[in-house]
This record gives sequence, structure tokens and C-alpha cells, in this order.
Amino acid sequence: MSPRRVLSSGTVYTGRIWDVRSDTFELAEGTGALERDYVDHPGAVAVVPMDEAGRILLLRQYRHPVGMDLWEIPAGLLDMEGEPNLAAAARELAEEADLAADTWNVLADFFTSPGSSSEAIRVYLARGLTEVPHHERHERTDEEAEIEFAWMDLDEAVRAVMEGRLNNPSAVVGILAARAARDDGFASLRPGDVPWPAHPAQR
Repeated sequence: MSPRRVLSSGTVYTGRIWDVRSDTFELAEGTGALERDYVDHPGAVAVVPMDEAGRILLLRQYRHPVGMDLWEIPAGLLDMEGEPNLAAAARELAEEADLAADTWNVLADFFTSPGSSSEAIRVYLARGLTEVPHHERHERTDEEAEIEFAWMDLDEAVRAVMEGRLNNPSAVVGILAARAARDDGFASLRPGDVPWPAHPAQR
């Protein structure tokens, strides 16, 4: 972690989902103070569900800030206090895709926009899939009520990324990481419950 010294920090805007913070810090002692505002984000998890044939599940969902329906992978905020990362991923997979998984691995960790947000996302690969029983399924509301599903061959999903047809960042990272991991039979992937020290709230 960086040794930069934070001189002050405070919330300048409180939102419904995330806040905006303003920090004053020094790059090096005596060099002068800098101020930066950024979105204080709880972080998120995302899941690439893969079936026995190597296909992955994509979800189509409306995203208002960009005014588009995007093909994505199941994902959600780490906004339940004390919930482990892997448990959050399993919950999102069940809530958004009506699926459970026996095998979990970490595909990638990344920051979505580190110049303006603290958001960190962990993308998992979920295999050994089974359907959640109908009576246990989550009732999806708002934008999630319109979710559409499509199973896609992994190589076709990679082509969709490279051709600019698939733009969601978690899906882009997850799909390309899954394609790279497939080259060694997924042997290089980390366990699903490995620590995540890069997440700002988990250091």
C-alpha cells in the first residue's frame, strides 16, 4: 500500500447507494497538499457462470446512466455488513440468475475507475451449476425485473468483446480472464475464498 499521508478526509455528498468524499493528502512530506474528490464505493462482486459445455450465462439489463440495455454477468454490491465476498457472489448468482454453484474460483480483481472512485470488483468463475428451486427464488424488481438470459459459447463472447458489442466492464474482464484461464484447464485460478487485500475496506 502507498505511504501517502492523508491530512484530512470527509464526506461532501451522501447518496442513496454511495457517497462522495474529499481527501487532502501529501505525495511526499513537505511537497504541499493536494485535494481529490471521489466516489466512496463499497465495492462489488461479479460472476461468470459456466456450464459443463463451456458456455457462459449473460444477462441483459437496462443501465440508465448510459441509456442502454447491456449484456452483463450476474453482479452486485458488497453492501451487506459482514457478508464474505464469496457469500455475496453466491447470493447474487442466486438472485439474478436463479443458479447455485459447487465450484468457485477467482478470475480477476480490478478497480473500475481508480482516478475517481474507490470501487473494487472481484470477478468469480462459478461451475457445477444447479438451478435454485422455484419456491426459493428471489423476486426481481425494478430494472432487474426485465432481465433477459442468454447462454453463449465462451469464444463467441470473446468475439463480442473484441468487436465492441459487449461493453459492461465486469463482463469484459470476466470473459477475457475466463478465456485465458481455460488455456491451462483453469489450474492457475485462485480459490474462491482467497483474501482480497487490494479492496480499500479489506486492507
